[in-house]
Amino acid sequence: MNSRERIRAVCNHREADKLAVDFGGGFVTGIHVSVVYQLRQHYGLDDPGTPVKVVEPYQMLGEVKEDLCDVLGIDTVSLNGTGTMFGFPAADFKEWACLDGTPVLVPGGFNTDYEPSGELFQYPENDRSVPPSAKMPADGYFFDAIIRQHELDEDNLDPVDNLEEFSIISEDELAIYEERSTRLYDESERALFCSFSGLTFGDIAIVPAIFLKDPKGIRDIEEWYVSLIARPDYIKAVFERQAEIAVENLTRLHERVGNRISVIHTNGTDFGTQNGPFCSPEQYRDLFLPYQQKVNGWIHEHTDWKTFMHSCGSIVPLLDLVTEAGFDILNPVQCSASGMDPAMLKKQYGDRLTFWGGGVDTQKTLPFGTPGEVADEVARQIETFAPGGGFVFCSVHNVQAKTPIENVLAMFDTIRKYRI
Repeated sequence: MNSRERIRAVCNHREADKLAVDFGGGFVTGIHVSVVYQLRQHYGLDDPGTPVKVVEPYQMLGEVKEDLCDVLGIDTVSLNGTGTMFGFPAADFKEWACLDGTPVLVPGGFNTDYEPSGELFQYPENDRSVPPSAKMPADGYFFDAIIRQHELDEDNLDPVDNLEEFSIISEDELAIYEERSTRLYDESERALFCSFSGLTFGDIAIVPAIFLKDPKGIRDIEEWYVSLIARPDYIKAVFERQAEIAVENLTRLHERVGNRISVIHTNGTDFGTQNGPFCSPEQYRDLFLPYQQKVNGWIHEHTDWKTFMHSCGSIVPLLDLVTEAGFDILNPVQCSASGMDPAMLKKQYGDRLTFWGGGVDTQKTLPFGTPGEVADEVARQIETFAPGGGFVFCSVHNVQAKTPIENVLAMFDTIRKYRI
């Protein structure tokens, strides 16, 4: 099998010729740019000091180029548009260095000037005349949203204010997707993993709208969660219109890219905490499921794409509803969270969900374990999840900065044993 066939097979719950692997296909399956740099140096892919491109500047994820994909046995390739979380384009790249000295390339709109405190601020659309929308702490390696909530007037809340970021995709952006999908499909046998805005409902990374200069509506994270209980009609009005726009955009996207896409990311909302879901199954069914069904249902009716759900945390009580909502794939499969036992997940949901992740714990084992402990966990997770298909290896969420390179290499060395 080639990579595209391998991903298709496991997502259809068939065993492939070898273990399917994704790193860097999506913005929740990536690797911090500093770790990508170390991998490229270890494998001799670049001269020392050669910068690595930052493909997602909010999380500071590095580009996993084709040569590194070949070395690591990665079966996916990223298909995304021109935007960034900060509202400026991923273009006109310039040199910069991370806190640890890693040489990188960042978009032209990226602010590289540190404050005297050591903090680094980013501005929506790189407009320095408005307050910053995100901050990298003095000792940090990625950004946190800055909440810019207007005082709420309860009697005059308008759902339109929370819809500013959802609009019909432009012809120029569609042309980018068409060109990139054609090139990636023709030049590579890897599966195209598509990131496309506006498909996820209530994603707390999007709610603060760090890409907007003056976000209106409910933008405070705590206030948003309160609103799920206190203002359900408001939330439903936002989701209803968002779903309409999403389906229109999916129609336009499919007209331009056809079935070159293998997987599309249709949920980034985290429904789980470390100990359980943040909402009840009844609340999920009422507030989220109808709109997820609308998006995923359109995709299944009109395309061959597989729908990808990212949700951190413990979400076992919601998994039957997740499948009812039309998700084919679950990520990141946070096995360290309460109740997320790999053997149970595989037994009870392995015929309905493809587990895309769960390969190694990124809270403890990968960053803080020994190489031997990493190798043992990776082997154990593969042997639990891979039989019968329905598994794509990835770490539990992105590989973070300061993860020991010896542990990352132990992970990939173990993966390699299952790809021979």
